[in-house]
Amino acid sequence: MNVVSMKALPLVCLTCCAAIASSPGANSAEPIKIGAVLPFSGGVELYGRQAKLGLDLAAKDINAAGGILGRPVELLYADDKTDPAVATDATRKLIERDGVLAVVGPITSRNLDAMAPVVESLKTPLLYATNYEGGKCSRYVFSFSTVPNQELAQLLPYMNETFGNTYFLLGADRTWPHKMFEAAEPIITRLGGKVVGKEFTKGDETDFAPLIARIAATKAKVLLFALKGDGLDFIRQADDRGLLQDTTVAFLGLSEVDLGVFKGKGQNMFAVVPSVATSDDPSIKAFVAKVRSDAGAEATVSNYVMTHYNTLIALKAAIEKAGKVDKEAIVDALAGLVFPAPTGPVTIE
Repeated sequence: MNVVSMKALPLVCLTCCAAIASSPGANSAEPIKIGAVLPFSGGVELYGRQAKLGLDLAAKDINAAGGILGRPVELLYADDKTDPAVATDATRKLIERDGVLAVVGPITSRNLDAMAPVVESLKTPLLYATNYEGGKCSRYVFSFSTVPNQELAQLLPYMNETFGNTYFLLGADRTWPHKMFEAAEPIITRLGGKVVGKEFTKGDETDFAPLIARIAATKAKVLLFALKGDGLDFIRQADDRGLLQDTTVAFLGLSEVDLGVFKGKGQNMFAVVPSVATSDDPSIKAFVAKVRSDAGAEATVSNYVMTHYNTLIALKAAIEKAGKVDKEAIVDALAGLVFPAPTGPVTIE
């Protein structure tokens, strides 16, 4: 399946970052410790492993170039098991016991909501690099991936103009889909569109036929889709049952790491993502090649790899702007920061 880039857009985000050790100069100094709370079990570990690829590469690049202010970066990983309680405990231990300067992660919105009060109370930057429904404003929480004005506001006008203005909204019964649909509905209304159906599901069905039939009965031209994990089998079943002949999928949060689940089905789907591994852009091609030189020629390189890579590159830039390794100074340094990324310059608002 081809992931189609709708439009080249500058990614504007909120951010912070750091890295690991390899150059002689960097190795001689005390490392800067960065925590990473990510899922390596519990259901969304595919995305946790993608995040780790990006972080490991960024740390390697930074340390090979002499580290940050002459100090290497050391990454400390914790498995949040896709569980908010585990994520909260891991975050606290990384900050209080291990003395990390910042925390990268998590993947799920539930775990983000659980971790945010911890980093706020301990005044430690949290660098979130997963597509995000938005809504949480904090001095210590920074977003590195798409938020609704960068995703929905680009995707929905294109779908409305190209395929039709009737929508069925289908998502997992979780925080992120609920919030994304809340953001989507006013946009659809402004476009003159109409929501003809909306359902939330746990995505653990083995037979999606009844749900597919209900969607087909609405004759919706666009299916706004926010169902991940096991629920991705919906796409194959919907294709087999003919739903996708008349209804086009606008896929929220699609990533190359998901594509294998479809087994060649669902070819005509559209998404807005921070990067696409098949891009002809020389910078992205070079980035993908660099990841695969470390992880193997067949490694999947999704936008999760790039956005997590960016967290450490931005943290390095913030520390160097601040001129010292200090949490509050780093947060202050982020205002107006522009840092280099594989897709071009990123500006922190």
